[in-house]
Parts: sequence; structure tokens; C-alpha cells
Amino acid sequence: MIDINNISGYNIDDSGFELLRRVAQKYCPEEWQSERRTVIPDEKLNLSALIGLYDTTVSSPAEQSVTTTLPQDNGFGIGIPESEKLRTLHYEEVDTLNSEEIKKDFPVLNQQVNGHDLVWLDNGATTQKPLQVIDKISDYYKTYNSNIHRGAHTLAARATDAYEEAREKVQHFINAASSEEIIFVRGTTEGINLVAQTYGRQYLTPGDEVIVSELDHHANIVPWQRICQEKGCTLKAIPTDKNGDLVLSEFERLITPRTRFVSVGHVNNTFGTINDVKRIIEIAHSHNIPVLIDGAQSIAHTPVDVQQLGTDFFVFSGHKIYGPNGIGVVYGRKDILDKMQPWQGGGNMITDVTIEHTEYNVPPARFEAGTPNVADAIGLGAALDYVRHLGIRNIEAHEHKLTEYAREQLAQIKGLTLIGNPKHRVSVVSFVLDGIAVPETGTLLDKEGIAVRAGHHCAQPALRALGYEMSVRPTFALYNTREDVDKLVIALRKIVGSK
Repeated sequence: MIDINNISGYNIDDSGFELLRRVAQKYCPEEWQSERRTVIPDEKLNLSALIGLYDTTVSSPAEQSVTTTLPQDNGFGIGIPESEKLRTLHYEEVDTLNSEEIKKDFPVLNQQVNGHDLVWLDNGATTQKPLQVIDKISDYYKTYNSNIHRGAHTLAARATDAYEEAREKVQHFINAASSEEIIFVRGTTEGINLVAQTYGRQYLTPGDEVIVSELDHHANIVPWQRICQEKGCTLKAIPTDKNGDLVLSEFERLITPRTRFVSVGHVNNTFGTINDVKRIIEIAHSHNIPVLIDGAQSIAHTPVDVQQLGTDFFVFSGHKIYGPNGIGVVYGRKDILDKMQPWQGGGNMITDVTIEHTEYNVPPARFEAGTPNVADAIGLGAALDYVRHLGIRNIEAHEHKLTEYAREQLAQIKGLTLIGNPKHRVSVVSFVLDGIAVPETGTLLDKEGIAVRAGHHCAQPALRALGYEMSVRPTFALYNTREDVDKLVIALRKIVGSK
């Protein structure tokens, strides 16, 4: 390694020198000294400028929800400006997240369960919340709790501004064309029900067909099943192969002149399969069929651009992306939302009401009847700030490496069978142990302080497609580490060895 104490012009006491030392030690081995000097010559080394690239101190009151001192994502590597020289040094392949530091933002992780440090590997069910989100919600209730859009006083104005600012943050996070395309709901389940009970009820007729997939969560099957039964329609499902990938050639064969809607998950919650939703959308649109994408399991793990995907609807839950429970999002293309009738009636979704007739508000207000979940919408906005600050690409790279490491280590345990091996996957692993019931495995892991999901994961068609009824499912997030995986592996070896 280079002699970090010998960089000319600066000494060990200079502000930010420790950060520079870590960067140089990690990314500039001995054989690359000449390349390092080409990129950052010794005699021209501008320490203050380099520190500025990493200085994420928040000064604006509107941005005080994000205080993590990690490099911001610019779509490339660790925040150092992109150049061909850096590309040749493979900086973009480096895991940039310091998960041990990130854990400090999550107070719930700093506890013991059954005498062991908590290892939270149930992120597919819900993610934990950073202080930046908790404090933002607390601040709302402490300082400007009010109903929105109706009050003519200061607190109502502040609450309305914060609520609508959260809507804009969602818009930018998923790259919607307008904040008017963002509807706040309780979560993914309510979001899919909203679309089924509005678009489905309005446009489906007897004999029509709706397509879902075998990999979908029950929340993307049951609402369409119910509306199809009510309307006299047929529900079809894209099949799954033995690895847990959708068979898209069969999808094309399922489409007929009576197919009216397609609704599929972006990422499967049991095997982690990343479905080729862009291809699914292209195929459906070639037949003039609208598409809904269930993004509950993708939103926190991989970049989402609804305009690039071309989807008509996209839904997700806040609690899957470090936000509060009870808040979620429906994205819908404005030209479609403008034509849709409301689902629920009440306050705020109207412009005029008489006993004989009601004039409905424009979207998104048309679909947000009653007092909204103001605090948790604001909390979701803070969560998206937190993720955007760290960088979704950085998170994706970190979780991918962690998942592959986990699969590699788990595969070496005698009597453990990994379920599914999709071509493209996010941070989900499913397995069973020979001779040990799935619920029992979950209970035994809990005794070691390790939280996993053990059951059917509300995805019974997916598991049954691969010949299983249940599985043990650890799922990883940005605050998980290799040490967490090692603790899981050690605990499983103890469990297997005790039988």
C-alpha cells in the first residue's frame, strides 16, 4: 500500500485526513500508485475539495432529516467524479456502504433478544426505521399536527405543505411525470384493491380476462380474483419454471382478444426473482393492454423509473423502504386517472355536493377520501430522502453481494436445501432443513436473536410451483452485514447438529 503519511503538503492532523487515508488505503494498492498520482497528483492534491465531495452535513431545515455521513450517490462508485481512469480501476464495483455505521441510525437494532444481539433478517416483511424518519414524524406531532387542505390557519398550511412535499418526493423517486400521478394509500394491498375496484370495476365486462403470475403475492392475486368473480371474468397466471423464473413465452400465449388487464410483481418475495417487467409491459402494450406493477419488494432494492418502464400503474408500501407502516403509493398515468371513477366517497375527494349530485375532485384528491395519514406520508418522504442520500445503486450492490455470500455459505450446510435459483434476484433467500419443520426453525433461530420469516409468505402459488408449502426466508437490507450472515449460518449449524 502507499505511504499515506507521505502525501506531500498535508499532515496527519489536517481536517478530513482520516477520510482521505481510508480512501487511499482501500482504493490505491501499491501497483496502482502511478495511476493514483495521475488522477490525484501529489503536488496538486486539493484536500478541501476532496473533503467537499464527502461533506453531507445538512444545513437546510428542510433537509435536516438526513444526517448520515456517508457518500452521496451520483450513480457511480463512491462519489468520486467519473472518469475513464477510475473506470479502469473498477471503482464502480466497490461496496460503498458502511453498514456498521448505518446501523447506528436504527435504534431498534441496538437491543438484545433472548440474550443475543438482534439480527434483523425479516426485511422482506418490513424494514426498520432510521432516526431521521422517526424524528420527522415526531416533529409533525409535536409542532404542526393539523388536518390538511381545509384549514385557514398556520398549522394547517404547514401540514399541507409538508404532505404535498412528500408527494413530490415520491414523484421524483420513481420519476413520475407529475405529482398529480401520485396517490397516497395505506400500502400496496390497498393500492392494488383501489385499481381493481376503480379501473377493473369500470372497464371489465363478462368474458374478459385478467393476467397475473404464479410468483405474485396474494395481495396481487386476491383483489383481481374477487373482481373477476364479480364481473364474470377469467383470471389467468403466467407460469413459473423450476428455478423460480416466469416463463414469458407462456405469457404471450395467454393473451387473447379478451385480455383486458395485466398485473404482476416486479420482484418475488419468496425467491427474490426480478421479473422482466419491462418486457411484460412491452408485450402487453403491443396488444393495447394496461399493466400494473406491484413494486412492494423492489422499491427498496433496485432503481425504479416508471416512465422508463412505461407502466400504467405502480404500487408500493412505505414500510418496505424504511418508512412507516400504514402509508403507501399508487402511481397512475394521469390520462388514465383522469378517466377513472373514485373508489371511496367522503371529504376532500369532491368539489361540490348536493343531495342529488356530486362533482368529484381531480386526481389525486379524487382517490384520497377523508382525513389522510399526514404524519406517515411525511415519514415516507423522509425515508425516501434517506435512501436517495445513500444511493439506491449503492444499496443494490451491497445487498447483491450479501445475498450471494449468504447463498454460498448456506449451501454448505448439510441437510439445508435452497429453494429457487432465479437468473436475476434481489436480497431474498429461501430454504428448508431436512427433518425440521419450517415454523420450528424460525423459533429456534429466534432463540439465537435472529429474526427471519418462516411460513408461506403470502405467496402460496409461488412455493407450490416449486413443490413446497413453506420455507424459511432471511431477507437482507442496507444495514445487514456479513457478520449477520455468519451468525445465521452458525445458528443453523447448531440447529442441524442438535437433531
